[in-house]
This record gives sequence, C-alpha cells and structure tokens, in this order.
Amino acid sequence: MKKLTLSVLILIPLPAMLGCSLAPEYHPPFMDIPPTYKEAGKWISAKESRIDHGKWWEIYHDPVLNQLEEEVTHCNQDLKAALWRYENARAAVMVAESGYYPNFTAMADVNRQQTSVNIANPSTNRRYNDRLLGVDLSYELDVWGRVRNTVASAKHLAKASEADLAAADLSLHALLASNYFSMQGAKVSVQALEELVNAYEKALALTLYRFEGGAAPEVDVDQAKTQLENAKTLTTDMRLKLAQFEHAVAVLTGKVPSAFSMPCGEEHAVLPTITPILPSTLLQRRPDIASAEQHVMAANAEIGVARAAFFPDINLVGDIGVESASFRNLLGMPSLFWSLGPTLAQTLFDGGKISGQLAQARASYYATVANYRQTVLNAFQEVEDNLAAQRLLAKETISQTEATAAAKRALIQSVHRYEGGLTTYLDVVVAQNTYLQAKLASIDLNTRRQIASVTLIKALGGGWCDSNSQPASLTG
Repeated sequence: MKKLTLSVLILIPLPAMLGCSLAPEYHPPFMDIPPTYKEAGKWISAKESRIDHGKWWEIYHDPVLNQLEEEVTHCNQDLKAALWRYENARAAVMVAESGYYPNFTAMADVNRQQTSVNIANPSTNRRYNDRLLGVDLSYELDVWGRVRNTVASAKHLAKASEADLAAADLSLHALLASNYFSMQGAKVSVQALEELVNAYEKALALTLYRFEGGAAPEVDVDQAKTQLENAKTLTTDMRLKLAQFEHAVAVLTGKVPSAFSMPCGEEHAVLPTITPILPSTLLQRRPDIASAEQHVMAANAEIGVARAAFFPDINLVGDIGVESASFRNLLGMPSLFWSLGPTLAQTLFDGGKISGQLAQARASYYATVANYRQTVLNAFQEVEDNLAAQRLLAKETISQTEATAAAKRALIQSVHRYEGGLTTYLDVVVAQNTYLQAKLASIDLNTRRQIASVTLIKALGGGWCDSNSQPASLTG
C-alpha cells in the first residue's frame, strides 16, 4: 500500500512538469491607432489615470439623476442577468480546472449471481454471493496541454464575461441618463408649449374682440383658432413623449411603469466639459474592447485544445478495494485487490473529424480577431461622432439662442403692429410659428448636448479618476 501511494504521488505531478502546450503564441491583433482624434481640435488630452466605471453621472450634479442611477445599479434586471452570466463563466472555470486533478469514484456492490449452465466451461458453483467495496482512479496526464488550454480558454471567457458585465453596467447607466435628460427636455417643451397655448388663447380673445368690433376680418379669427389648436396638438404629442420617457426610466430602474412616479428634478443639469483621452489609451478603457480581446485569447487557446486531439490520450487508471463472497471476510487482507497503470488511446481513423475540429478552431480564432478589430473601429467612430457633436452643438446653441431672441422680438413687434391695425393677423401667425419653432429648437439643442455628453462618456469607457480620486477629464 505504501508503494502504491508513493507511485500515485510521483505520477500525478509529472505531466504538469513535463507537458507542453500546442496553442499558438498569442499576439494581440494589430490595429493602426492614430496619435490624436480628428474631432478633438485643440483640446488638451486627459492625463493617464485609473479607470473608474463608478459614479460618473455625479458630474451632472443632479440629485434625482444620482438616485435613479443607484436604482439602476441595484434593481435593473438586464444588469442582474449580466451578473449571473459572469457567475456562470466563473463556474465554468472551476469545471475546467477540475481536469488538473485525479478523479476518484467510490463503488460498493452487494449481489447474488447465477451463471448459465450452457456456457463453455461452466462453474461447478453456479450460484454465489459477491460483496465489493473499492475506489476507482482516473487521471488524464496532460502531456499535450489539452487541459491547460481548456482552462486558459475558460479563464479568458470568464474575463470576457466580466468585461461584458462592465459594458452592460456602463450602457444601462448611460441609457438611463439619456432617457432622463430626454424626459427633462420634454418636460421643458411641455411648459413652453403651455405658455404659448395661453398666449394663443389671449390672442384669439383679442382677435374675436377686434372682429366683433369690425376692426378685423373673420379670417383672422380662423387663423388664430388654427394656431391655438395646432399648439394644443403639439402639447399633447409632447406629453406623450414625456410619458414614454418616464416609462423607460421606470423599467430601467426595475419598476413597473404604473407604479413609478418621476420625482421632481433640476430642469437644467450642469453640462460638463469632457476632454478626450489618448486614442492608444481607449483600448484599455473600453470594456467591450477588453471583452473582444479576451475572446481572441480564448479562441487562441482552443486551437491548442484542437491540436492536442492529434496526439494519443494518456491516462492513469487504477482501482483498489476489497471483494468477498461474505461480509465476514470482506475486510481481511486476502480480500484486497488493486491495479494501477497508464493507458494510451490514439485515433487511427475518424473520417476527418479531428482535422475539421482544428479548422473550426482556427476559423473561430480569425472570426474573433475580425470582431475585435471591428469593435475597436466602432469605438473610435463613437468617440469621433460625439466629439464632433459636443463641439458643433455648442456652436449651434449660440446661433440658436440668438435666433430665438430675435424671433421673440419679431413676435412682440408683429403683435403691436397688428393691435395698431398696421398689419394683418397673418403676419402675427408667421411670427408666432417662427418663435415656436425657435423656442422648441433651443430646448431640443440643450437636450441633445446633454445626451451627447453622456454618449461621449460612454464612448470613452466611463468616468475615470486620477491618483487623488478627483475627476481628471470630466468637469462640471
């Protein structure tokens, strides 16, 4: 027994020390990374700093938004599903790592048997009892690295799942912020439209007064009524959008829309200034890029698993136990049996199955490489798009603010001229429409700038902090 135990202890670590890996040497997929962003302009790039996908939304200094984002963290069902997918991937690593160790199986058997009288050389004792207790041993000698590459693949997939969890977290919080700012924009639009409806009602009353006094034709009344009803229609439509955004926020925070009531928040949250990180740093910032590369590494390890199938399987098998016809003699030394030794199995012909599996592994690898490169390209496109949006929407806001102010002045003048009988009501209608469109465009631009800031933060991989735990590239 001592010699048997010693043999097992010597043989088990042997393949780990002498085995080889048939997986190709891993090299990250090459990407031609530009030194700067095209749309960055003269902005100063952020300093290198530690990534923190945490509470980046706090740069908007909106307590209601902060509260809703926390509810996303704890209550969003998509985020919980991503978490359990990650836990599943971690468990898969445990399953793969079990291949490092021998498999011991206990066995017990109590039976009474009878052999056939018609067999060759029949036993004189055709009926007998059999009592057996033992342990079976099976252990794969990982000479070709199949187990190690399987474990490596599982670990890379677990890391990819962890990155997917971070990407889902970032995406869902960004979606909540975008819906929140859209909802706030819709709320401001509703308020502006309600003010215009009140103004149009006063204008209609004035027109009716002038019509009854013979100072205005009936067509002016019809135009005033049309203007009022159109404004009411726009208000109702904007209320619909507001309700839909509120429902979206409810679902993102894990609530049934009918049981959710939107708390009052700031109408104009702080618009942060966001400077882009270096393009070369983006590859480490984005969780979706990290996930894509981990898939490439897992596929690379799977090639090693497929290559190992061309070589013989070497296993250490054995068993030890006691067997007797009666319980009385079962535990005695004469009842002891054991066996221990290696086995070798090599496929001689499989119709191309192993070759096909290797071809599949290589094809999967090149597919993950292409997916990685496309993910990187998409990341740079998202950054460039939102840098351009941030810069150009700021310019649009300046000109739109001036246009809105001019339209308001023109409306006031047209109303005074109409009251003085110098123009027809058609001029007032045109001025009112112009001001309405300008006012709504200003509100829409402000909302788009808020959403563009959120999507830029998402495109850059979330918020990050320097060594002093202060925002390095996001300022309120």
